[in-house]
Amino acid sequence: MKRYEKESFVKSFLLFFSLQLILLFFIALNDYQKSIHTLKDSIKNKMELCSYSLDCKDYKIDFIDQNEIKFTNKLLQNSTELYSIYKVPTVKRYYLKLSISKKDFDSYLKEIRKKIVKNYTIYLLLILLLSYLFSTYSLSPLKKALKLNDEFVKDILHDFNTPISSMVINLKILQKKLPHDKSLLHIKNSIDNILSLQENLKNFLSCSKLQKEKLNLSSIIKDRVDFYKGIYPNLEFSLSLNNLSIISNKDAVIRILDNLLSNACKYNKQNGIVKVTLQNKTLTIEDSGKGIKDTKRVFDRYYKESQRGLGLGLHIVKKLCDELDIEIFIKSSSSLGTIVKLDFKKVILE
Repeated sequence: MKRYEKESFVKSFLLFFSLQLILLFFIALNDYQKSIHTLKDSIKNKMELCSYSLDCKDYKIDFIDQNEIKFTNKLLQNSTELYSIYKVPTVKRYYLKLSISKKDFDSYLKEIRKKIVKNYTIYLLLILLLSYLFSTYSLSPLKKALKLNDEFVKDILHDFNTPISSMVINLKILQKKLPHDKSLLHIKNSIDNILSLQENLKNFLSCSKLQKEKLNLSSIIKDRVDFYKGIYPNLEFSLSLNNLSIISNKDAVIRILDNLLSNACKYNKQNGIVKVTLQNKTLTIEDSGKGIKDTKRVFDRYYKESQRGLGLGLHIVKKLCDELDIEIFIKSSSSLGTIVKLDFKKVILE
């Protein structure tokens, strides 16, 4: 199950389970209150029977002056006991008082609570099972649609291999015939760009765990900046790098850098600047482009603010950064440009 499928499943499960749990809580509370009411009625009825025979093993018998209390047929309660009073036909000055200690009453309540907890634990387990089945069932159409989408993209990627391979082979032939033709370098960069987009789609579909190794981050950044210099000769690149080694996945790091540098170049202004700085364990990529309108949604899948692209680039960047323990921050101003910071403090090679 892929990350977004797990996220959808968990959210669906928690929503359904939470609603059922709240309903179960109020049902249990109502059941508990009814049980208390039934218990008090039972005690009251037994006291009433006891008042006739005075054969009361469970209750304490006493007499209370009529001037001390107002007569009522209700079961009364104070901090130490529950009691009821009755008129004695042959005695005018006193009421008969039958009582049960608060301690004994609490023991009855404890038994009621145990019974309710036992019963509703079974109901809770049933709700867990129902929540799981509901979440699985409700997500099955989405999973089928996503599977069809993934298969469609995989088929396209597979079909891309033949024309791309053909272009690479023919380019190599042309380079041998015309070794000094600079236009061939632009063609090579364009092919590399297509291959980069293809890798983006592969990363989007991939859910395998990334293997990590020792990397010289400074060297990788310099190589990628040199690559984009060839594609965008009209842009000015500023490069300032401290030496930094990390433990990470090389292909994933290159994918992150390519997406960020590609955006900094594609959405830059004519003769703009791309400034790349690596210092204090933080990589900063700053451009002088048109900026991002909504930085809160920029990592959302398929979100884009122009007609160009698929809206997957920054989503893939965020996905890979999360998997590699790299923190990413974006700050952008309309018409002034965008600043992206990557914090590598968690993956530094000590």
